[in-house]
Amino acid sequence: MFKLSAPSTHNLIYNTPIIKNSHTMKKTAFIVLLIATSFYFGFAFNNIITHNNPTTMKKVTGIGGIFFKCKDPNKMKEWYQKHLGLNTNPYGATFEWYQSADSTSKASTQWTPFAETTKYFEPSTKDFMINYRVENLVELVEQLKKEGVTIVDKIETYDYGKFVHILDTEGNKIQLWEPID
Repeated sequence: MFKLSAPSTHNLIYNTPIIKNSHTMKKTAFIVLLIATSFYFGFAFNNIITHNNPTTMKKVTGIGGIFFKCKDPNKMKEWYQKHLGLNTNPYGATFEWYQSADSTSKASTQWTPFAETTKYFEPSTKDFMINYRVENLVELVEQLKKEGVTIVDKIETYDYGKFVHILDTEGNKIQLWEPID
C-alpha cells in the first residue's frame, strides 16, 4: 500500500527549481554588487591619487602662438594677407576660436613674424618659437624646476596673461602663456 506523507520542508525549499534560481540570483546579485563596489572604490582611489599628484597636473591646453624669423616681417604680413587672407595687424594675425561648446568662451592663437635679427628667441638659435597655452603657470614653473627644466626668465604678467620662457632638450625656446580669457 501506499503511504501518504507530507513532503519534508527541506525538500520543498532546496529541491524546488524556483528556490534554486532565487538562491542563484542572490549569489549573482551579490557578486555584481561586489564587482561594482570594487570598481567604484578603484575609480575613487585613482581620482584621489590623480588630483593630488603634481606630475599629472594639466600642463598644455593648446597652441597660443607661432613665431618665426624672416627677413622683412612687414612684407611677410602683407604677403600672407594678400595671398592667404590673414587679417593682419602690427603684431601679425590673431586667430580667434572657442574653447568649448559654450560660444562665450573665446580664445585665440597668435601668428607673428619677427625680424631675422631679433634677439627675442635667444638663447635658442632656431628661427621659430612656439607659444603654448597653459593653466596654473606658477605651479607649472615650480614643477618644471623640480624636473630640471631650464627656466629662461621670470614670470611676467600683462593685462592679457602671464608669460615665461623655457628651453626644451634641444635648446628650443618655448613660451608658456596662461591667458586671461
